[in-house]
Amino acid sequence: MVEEMNNELAGMKSFSVGDVVSGKVTKVEDKQAFVDVGFKVDGIVPISELSSLHIEKVSDVISVGDELELKVLKSEDDELVLSKRAVQAEKAWEELQQTYDLGNIIEAEVADVVKGGLVVDVGVRGFIPASLVERHFVEDFSNYKGKTLRLKVTELDKENNKLILSQRAVLDEEILQHKKDILDSLQSGDIVEGTVQRLTTFGVFVDVGGVDGLVHISQLAHHRVDSPSEIVKEGETVKVKVLSVDTESERVSLSIKDTLPGPWEEVQGKIQTGDVIEGVVRRLVSFGAFIEVAPGVEGLVHISQIANRHIGTPSEVLSEGEKVEAKVLDVNVADKRISLSIRELLQEDNGDADYQQYEASRTDEPKGFSLGDMIGDQLKKYK
Repeated sequence: MVEEMNNELAGMKSFSVGDVVSGKVTKVEDKQAFVDVGFKVDGIVPISELSSLHIEKVSDVISVGDELELKVLKSEDDELVLSKRAVQAEKAWEELQQTYDLGNIIEAEVADVVKGGLVVDVGVRGFIPASLVERHFVEDFSNYKGKTLRLKVTELDKENNKLILSQRAVLDEEILQHKKDILDSLQSGDIVEGTVQRLTTFGVFVDVGGVDGLVHISQLAHHRVDSPSEIVKEGETVKVKVLSVDTESERVSLSIKDTLPGPWEEVQGKIQTGDVIEGVVRRLVSFGAFIEVAPGVEGLVHISQIANRHIGTPSEVLSEGEKVEAKVLDVNVADKRISLSIRELLQEDNGDADYQQYEASRTDEPKGFSLGDMIGDQLKKYK
C-alpha cells in the first residue's frame, strides 16, 4: 500500500513559481475555483486572479469542465495557487504593443462605466477617458455598458499596468479618410447638393459630403447681395457648382449663382418695348445712368433720355439708389442690353397737362360772348 502511494506521488508533477500550466476546472465556489493540473492537490484560482476586472462570482466567468491556461503564483507541498489573469495579461501586453506599433484597431466590449470614462477588458484593464469616446460631448455614458467599441491604443505602459484607449482616434481617422476621398472625387464643374453650415460676412460655408466649401458672397446670386442671410439660412439644402478644389489645403470654392437661371433668362419675354417699368439707379456715368430693372439686370438711360431739357451730367437730375420710372425703348436679351427713357414719360405727362390746360382755357371764356356776336358787330360797322 505504501509502495503504491509512493509510486502515485512519484507520478505527480512538480511546479515552480512562474510556470504556465494547463488544467481542467473541477469545482467552482463563489470566491475561488479548483483546477486539476496534475499536481497532488488541485490548484486554487482565487477570484482576483480570474480577470483584470472586478468579478462578483467565479461562476460568472468559468464553469466546471473548462480548460484553462494558468500561471503558478505559489507552489508548496500541499498548496498550489494559480492565476488565469497573469497568463492573459502577458499575452495581451505583447499583442497590444504590436497593435500600438502598427496603429491597428481592436474591438472591445465596455465592461464598466466609471467616473471619467469607460473600462474594457482586453486581457488587461483598459481605460477610455470620456474625452476619447466620441468626437462630440457625451453627458451620460450609462448606455455604453455592454457596447462594443473600435479602439486604438494611445498610451501603453506595461510596468505601471497602464493602458489608455481611444474610440475618438478611430472616428477622427475615418473622417479624415472620408474627407480625402471626397476631395479626390470633386471636380471643377460638378454640380452637387450640400447643406449650409455657417454664414459669415464674406460668404457661406456649405458641407458637401463631409467637406466644407466656401460660397463667396459674390457667388450667392446674380444680383448684388449685402448679406448672405438674404439668400440662404443655416441647415438649408442647396445646389452648388464646384469652381475649384485644392486637395493640399483642403479648400473648395463653390457657387450657388452658377446653378441658377441667369437674370437675363428670367426677364426674357417679361420686359418688352413700350413697357413702363420701375427701377433703381445703380450707377451714374458721364453718358447716362444704369437702372436695375430686375435682380442682376440693368438698363441704360442715355443722358439725352434723362430729362426734357439739356443737362450736363446725369447727377443733375438723378441720384444713385433713387427709384425711378422709365419707358422701354428697346430690349436685346442676346446682347444683354435694354435701352430706357425717362424723358419720354415726362413728355407724355407734359402733353396731357397741355391738353388739360387748353380744355380749362375754353371753359374760362366770358359768358354771353360768341363768334356770332363778333360777326354781327363787324356787319354793323360795314353798314
